[in-house]
Amino acid sequence: MLEDWLDLHRATLAVKCAGLTDEQLRQRPVEPSGLSLLGLVRHLAECERGWFRNTLDDEGLPGIYFTDDDVDGDFRPGPHDTWAEAYGTWQAEIAAAREHAAEHGLDDEGAGRRQRPDGVPFTLRWIYTHMIEEYARHNGHADLIREALDGTTGD
Repeated sequence: MLEDWLDLHRATLAVKCAGLTDEQLRQRPVEPSGLSLLGLVRHLAECERGWFRNTLDDEGLPGIYFTDDDVDGDFRPGPHDTWAEAYGTWQAEIAAAREHAAEHGLDDEGAGRRQRPDGVPFTLRWIYTHMIEEYARHNGHADLIREALDGTTGD
């Protein structure tokens, strides 16, 4: 059930981006927010990597779009960043996340970052639940951004 809900939210974000140009996907039409659809896709690629590969399995991978000097770089695509690159990266991270999750039970503790601020370890169940929340929140942002871009509403 957790995998299915996460997949639903992943697919929803792709639908919100469908049919737009790279320029539209980079636009930040909901002032004062600096969010764009392309930035959301890049951010969620980072989340897939961070939670499933680094927290769950301790791969220690660097950020894809952010750095220590630019911690919000994922949210700020530049004029040459494209949907094709961001989508391909996002889908590759989703595929890797699925592979990593398949090797664990829901109550397995992460081998990377080990504890939440309350001292309770991260488990695959917690990661799934967090990722569903992360996508759901950002899909709400995506709804507003898409409507501001071209009036499209709905699923």
